[in-house]
Amino acid sequence: MMWLHGLLSGFLATMQDVLPIAVVIFGFQLLVIRRSMLNLRRVLVGFFYVLLGLTLFLDGLEQALFPIGRLMAEQLTRPEFVRSGMLHLIEAAHWSEYYWVYIFAFTIGFSTTIAEPSLIAVAIKAEQVSAGAIGVLGLRIAVAFGVAIGIALGAWRIVTGYPLHYFIITGYIFVVIQTYFAPRVIVPLAYDSGGVTTSTVTVPLVTALGLGLAESVPGRSQLLDGFGLIAFASLFPIITVMAYAQISEHRAKRKPGNKT
Repeated sequence: MMWLHGLLSGFLATMQDVLPIAVVIFGFQLLVIRRSMLNLRRVLVGFFYVLLGLTLFLDGLEQALFPIGRLMAEQLTRPEFVRSGMLHLIEAAHWSEYYWVYIFAFTIGFSTTIAEPSLIAVAIKAEQVSAGAIGVLGLRIAVAFGVAIGIALGAWRIVTGYPLHYFIITGYIFVVIQTYFAPRVIVPLAYDSGGVTTSTVTVPLVTALGLGLAESVPGRSQLLDGFGLIAFASLFPIITVMAYAQISEHRAKRKPGNKT
């Protein structure tokens, strides 16, 4: 009964969040366009499905993904695991001893991004509008590698405690320089890839991992270090997508018979 009560509370909270969207859509339809909504019954049923789906999704995050991410971070940073069973070492562990944390961060970043529905949709649309010049699988892998590298580096930063802003400022300086040399056609898509990664599948697990690491490593801030991991997940796909386009352009120029 408690679970059902929590689900009902979540449904009502989701309804409050979706209500402004419905007000804007129906308001413009009736007051600006001044036409009745076509297929009103289907639209209302669709809104109900949206509410139900978001409610179940958010409840799933609270019940499964967030606890799993925190539990994995806690287990991977336990002294007995890091020090291979040596429980009584007083000195703090060296950053290199947390290598399983970095491996887990890399693999979870890659796998969640490959499964990201918004990235799949963007990659399919990019292939269509580019007449096949941008491949669906190539773009997805490029973005996934960017997220994986970013999260692994972000996990290393949480362990070492280096200031977050140094990494972000350096990364965006590199992005600005890379933008000048990258093919013009890929730049908007590369910048958009950073936003695509912060979506339904990637963010919950990455946030849970960041919060779990910040909670497990002594002296770290959950607000700064935990949520800072998302900044790495948004930054590095921009770099890898532009790098993917630059490598593809370079290989195309080196093909036999290409004089350009």
